[in-house]
Amino acid sequence: MAEVARGLAGVVTITVMAAGEEVSDELPEELDASNFVGPYMFPNNNRRRVPAMLYALMGVAAIAAWVLTRDGDPVLVNDGVLFGGIGLLVFATYSYQAGFDLEVDERDALVAATRTVGFAVGHASAQLGWRGLRSTPTWRILVYSSEEPPTQRGLVLVDGVKGTVLQHFVEDNPEDWSDL
Repeated sequence: MAEVARGLAGVVTITVMAAGEEVSDELPEELDASNFVGPYMFPNNNRRRVPAMLYALMGVAAIAAWVLTRDGDPVLVNDGVLFGGIGLLVFATYSYQAGFDLEVDERDALVAATRTVGFAVGHASAQLGWRGLRSTPTWRILVYSSEEPPTQRGLVLVDGVKGTVLQHFVEDNPEDWSDL
């Protein structure tokens, strides 16, 4: 039997009772959407540079350990540590260069999408994704025309670094709204 209750400060608590034992699971406060107020801020893509620096430090440490112990017994520190260190440095380089600054937020991307589709936009949705080998941040904007029900829809890809429209597709809305 499961019981769901909303506790103090809006925290959702799920209590499961099985075979006389009580197990409780609680949603952390930062994940509780009922306390959310204001616009959502997407995290900047340049946060990828922090783990890149950690990979580089571990890679340098592994190569240094191999250099300092290569004349001794190769049981603990052998050539695999050298190759692992080189691999970490290569991955650190990739992660660092993929840490683009996200210069265009979802509102700017929506404005670019609205200019591109050629109709007044009603409902819209923005999703941040990554494109290409370098993982360039790209906004995927789904837009519907402002009529009720919407007669057109479009998908627009906007570069998250430069703000340029990469691709767009507009069509008549094929969804059937007659039952609503």
